[in-house]
Amino acid sequence: MRAGRLLVAAGAAAAAVVLLRRRSSAARPHADLYFDDGSMLALDDRAPEVERLLRAARAVAGGA
Repeated sequence: MRAGRLLVAAGAAAAAVVLLRRRSSAARPHADLYFDDGSMLALDDRAPEVERLLRAARAVAGGA
């Protein structure tokens, strides 16, 4: 019984970590660049290039 509770607690903790990471990363601005060869480059808000890309994206979308 003790092992079962420990397993449930570990599973709940892992699920909480996954949910918190998804929630925090969804709110931060980022840019995903997709290339013709199928590769992808993800730039988060700490990348120096991302602000210029986000400004252009907002202008195209009419958001700023």
